[in-house]
Amino acid sequence: MNDFVRPLLAFMTILSILMLGAGCTKDKVLRLKDKEIIRWDQMMQEVKDKNIILIGGLHEEPKHHKYQLRIIKGLYEQGLPIAIGLEMFKASEQPVLDNWVAGHLTLDHFLATYSTGWPGLWPLYRDIFLFAKDGKIPLIGLNVPPEIPMNVARKGYASLSKEEARQLPPGINCNVDETYMEFIKRVYSVRSSGKDFINFCEAQMVWDNAMALHALQYLERHPQATVIILSGTDHAWKRAIPRQIERLHGGYTLSVILPEHTNIEREIMTVDDTDFLLLQ
Repeated sequence: MNDFVRPLLAFMTILSILMLGAGCTKDKVLRLKDKEIIRWDQMMQEVKDKNIILIGGLHEEPKHHKYQLRIIKGLYEQGLPIAIGLEMFKASEQPVLDNWVAGHLTLDHFLATYSTGWPGLWPLYRDIFLFAKDGKIPLIGLNVPPEIPMNVARKGYASLSKEEARQLPPGINCNVDETYMEFIKRVYSVRSSGKDFINFCEAQMVWDNAMALHALQYLERHPQATVIILSGTDHAWKRAIPRQIERLHGGYTLSVILPEHTNIEREIMTVDDTDFLLLQ
């Protein structure tokens, strides 16, 4: 091998390694408990034994839903009895979800219900719903009618009727830590003090508690299941739904997975916010 070929081969080898690394960026995950960069398959092994897995994201970001579907497929292919909890469906709409998975609804009939909650976002979630239908994966409506949190945001939790309050677990209040409080102020641009802030904070707690409650109720009926909750980042991070799950039932194990570039900045994230951060 002459003196020209040897350095050329060395350069090509280094270039190939760099290109391979760049091409696998989407497979890298930051594990928050030790700040280690791990492989995607390592993360999947670490979450597979959890009772509840929350996967957050931005509703209008296509790649975040691709991550969600990839995780769902990975757990399904391991033979786990998974179910998917959905922020965009109310618990009262459960018959629609059941009929969709069972193949008893046409797409048009299913979209008639879906579009009342989240119009315009179907193309981003379509593959998740089709995969669930094809795989007979149970879907769980997690939410309450939107007028309940909207009323709380205007008038406070105490303004709810007895019928509305019966759809929620007891003990809902704006008892959040300083980090969550600052997050609400920054992301939602609400007043930093006074009754308006308390009302809005209580509305957030209504959403978090409703979704926690309905996920737990499913697990009570199906104790062998792994419930995967799909929601916006502001509900998925540990200070939101997971904290209310632990408040209502501390006996379940859970993991939180968030994609990078969401409402919570990577630089300030700790294991108190998420277990895994998907690097982009």
